[in-house]
Amino acid sequence: MELEYVILVDENDQEIGTMEKQEAHEKGLLHRAFSVFVFNENKELLLQQRALTKYHSAGLWTNTCCSHPRVGETIENAAHRRLMEEMGFDCELSTKTSFIYKAAFENGLTEHELDHILVGNFNGEINFNPTEVKNFKWIALEELQVDLLQNNQNYTAWFKIIFDNFQKSLL
Repeated sequence: MELEYVILVDENDQEIGTMEKQEAHEKGLLHRAFSVFVFNENKELLLQQRALTKYHSAGLWTNTCCSHPRVGETIENAAHRRLMEEMGFDCELSTKTSFIYKAAFENGLTEHELDHILVGNFNGEINFNPTEVKNFKWIALEELQVDLLQNNQNYTAWFKIIFDNFQKSLL
């Protein structure tokens, strides 16, 4: 298996180096990431349930897709690549905002990311990759808000932060 690398950044998103992905998560170092939110014509958000084989947050519900850009790859190109790899479709995306978060997981790994949020619209067929995604669903934001209150443990750490803080900028 080929090693994956993340781009280490400072708080201003300036590149300061690269590191193997697992090591960066073990050390909790700040690195560049992105989260994609795709809506349909009914203004429903496409959520994915992470595959059970994911290295953290397995089986939890989250935004449409998320990942890390490769060295030399723009956020936008990486987002389009991962949207195809995870969900089996692509669409026009626009960058909305970015933020830094840090979340420790039970397995000793820590996500410390400068996360860029991208939003798109799509109404076609979903052909997700079962090695990345267990399931998917479209959900109205009002219904999602209620479920987040009642079943908070079913969602990824970064998704809860984004939804709580940036919900208005997603539309």
